[in-house]
Amino acid sequence: MIGAIFGDIAGSVYEFNNTHNYNFRLLTKDSEPTDDTYMTLAVAKALMETSGQDDETIRTALVKQMQKMGRKHPDAGYGGMFYRWLQEKNPEPYNSFGNGSAMRVSSAGWLYDTEKEVLHFAKLTAEVTHNHPEGIKGAQAIAMAIFMARNGKDKTEIKDFIESHFQYNLDCSLQEIQKTYTFDETCQGSVPEAIIAFLEGKNYEDVIRLSISLGGDSDTIACMAGGIAEAYYGMEETYEQAVMERLDEEERNILLAFIKRTSGKNNANRY
Repeated sequence: MIGAIFGDIAGSVYEFNNTHNYNFRLLTKDSEPTDDTYMTLAVAKALMETSGQDDETIRTALVKQMQKMGRKHPDAGYGGMFYRWLQEKNPEPYNSFGNGSAMRVSSAGWLYDTEKEVLHFAKLTAEVTHNHPEGIKGAQAIAMAIFMARNGKDKTEIKDFIESHFQYNLDCSLQEIQKTYTFDETCQGSVPEAIIAFLEGKNYEDVIRLSISLGGDSDTIACMAGGIAEAYYGMEETYEQAVMERLDEEERNILLAFIKRTSGKNNANRY
């Protein structure tokens, strides 16, 4: 999950100021967490606190923690419909297929130990807002890629599973995509691109650089791809430290609790 958050932070300055230069500056003085990070932390906290409880309890906790974190950071870059959802007294899902469901789901790929569980809980995290089939699909695809990566599956296995289960086309290269790619906040227009960035990348940093230099919704693509890349490759301690430095005490404690909860769950042996 920390790999997803670093991707968001690194991409934050390029979201509305795209770069196609692979050698961009990875972190600047303006690199900071956005809505991707805060919702990732909120989802992780809700899932950890409701472990073993029924679905309705989990949905309630997801709404509570997402609203709490969102209201704490009102200027983090939320979409208009989601921002309104954050303020509602009785919020309801609004049939979205935006990539917000996929950007916040990384903890579900770590906290559960079977494919069935990962798919189920990824769906729960999505459908409190993004109950459109594409919104749910995007979250499930990212969570499953993370789950498979941390369990030692190779890239061919991950690619084949995602294509067969979610019908995403992962055969295009980033170079081909970049020729016509524009800003796209939908799951169907950014989740495949994030997975392709992971598939093409040679290490964690390479995945982040490929994700951001693609253009488009840079921070979210890097968030999604970074979550998979961390599970597959691990990541440098300096990047983890950069994340910790940009979170407040409450947010660091959520992340530290998550790291403690998932310690030893990475079986990829790529660290």
